[in-house]
Amino acid sequence: MLHTLLHSPAHCDLESLLLMAGAGDDLLLLQDGVLAALAGSHALMRLSESEATLWVLDEDVQARGLAGQISTRVQSVDYTGFVTLTIRHQQQMVW
Repeated sequence: MLHTLLHSPAHCDLESLLLMAGAGDDLLLLQDGVLAALAGSHALMRLSESEATLWVLDEDVQARGLAGQISTRVQSVDYTGFVTLTIRHQQQMVW
């Protein structure tokens, strides 16, 4: 399953997301969700506990001026990579 986090981690239910995301899943952080990829953040620490692979949409990181602050534990993806993730997963959950 592809999980997409669109909202700031301060305004979403991370606990439910963590319960739903598992091995073989991908979690894409986009829009204000990219804030969850900030190095050293509590949200990143929690999301890193999941077995899902973490991705961040580079265009949204750039738009928010956060390029130098994103953790290296999160893989960056462009819009083409986003499409690849949606093709890989028939099901998607938006958070």
